[in-house]
Order: sequence, then C-alpha cells, then structure tokens
Amino acid sequence: MNIYVGNLSFEATEDDLRQAFEGFGKVASVTILKDKFSGKSRGFGFVEMPASEEAQAAIAGLDGKDLRDRALKVNEARPQTDRGDRGSGGRR
Repeated sequence: MNIYVGNLSFEATEDDLRQAFEGFGKVASVTILKDKFSGKSRGFGFVEMPASEEAQAAIAGLDGKDLRDRALKVNEARPQTDRGDRGSGGRR
C-alpha cells in the first residue's frame, strides 16, 4: 500500500521516515519529494508498505504523531488526478 506522509519537517530524512514506519512492519520504499531546483524537501513524501494490515496500522499509529517537531499527516495515498493544463494561467 502506498502511504502519503505530509507536514514533514524540512529536516526530516528518508531514514527518519523508514525508522518510524518500520515499527509497524516491512517498508518497501520511502521517498521524500524535493524541489527540482533547490533540492530541498517539499514537506511531503510517500512510504510503500507491502502488507495492507501493517500499512493501516502505521496510518493509525503515526497520523498526528510528532517527527522532528512536526505533527505528521498520514493517510492512504490517492492516485494523482489530471488537473488540466496548469500552465495556462497567464495572459495571452
């Protein structure tokens, strides 16, 4: 199951997330999204856990818990939806 983790501290690392989630079961992957220009964290990421029961336990156990002085927002990741043409907001 793919899990969304939001409200991450900008100092949080993928290892920090892995350690927090491994308390609930096997973690297949951890990714913190970074700004493509600065390389700094964008404040959210994803954790993949193969076992659904362990993933649900992690969501229940970690949502609202502090990691590096920030209360995590943890829930099941939703598939990305098409948000239309995001580049058409300017004048023509």
